[in-house]
Amino acid sequence: MSKQDSQFFNVFSVVIGMLVAVAIVLMILARYIGANEQLENVVKDERYVAGVEERVAPLVRVAVAGQDNSALAIKEEAPGGATAAAAPAMPKNGAEVYATVCQVCHAAGVAGAPKAGDKAAWAPRIAQGTAMLYKHALEGYTGKAGMMPAKGARSDLSDDLVKAGVDHLVGLAK
Repeated sequence: MSKQDSQFFNVFSVVIGMLVAVAIVLMILARYIGANEQLENVVKDERYVAGVEERVAPLVRVAVAGQDNSALAIKEEAPGGATAAAAPAMPKNGAEVYATVCQVCHAAGVAGAPKAGDKAAWAPRIAQGTAMLYKHALEGYTGKAGMMPAKGARSDLSDDLVKAGVDHLVGLAK
């Protein structure tokens, strides 16, 4: 390697190093200047808010043949023109919990759920005791035969309503 090549390599390395340092300083300066306004402006952006609402919306809605699921499909106009799905009506007792939540799986045996009123399928579960049935209904359960989502996938139900739904299902199986 000649002296000229060595000198060129040294100068070139210094120039590249200075360009990288300038780029880093500019990035830090831009972050410092925009840090206070960036978050505030992003949250106010309607497209950003609509995108977040779309990503956190429920992925699916369950429709059972022969049942009116219009409460699940009602759309309400939200401020800013965005639409938001209305929450289904809150059941008031065990029979309503069964009709609006439990029946989706327990009427047809979806995902290994024991069918409502099937004494043979419910007998081993009832033998475990109501405390275990309540625990599986409240916290969810995954077993060999299938799975039970926590609170029947209705996280807005109170524990007492879930227990009332379990009691109603057990009553159907006795």
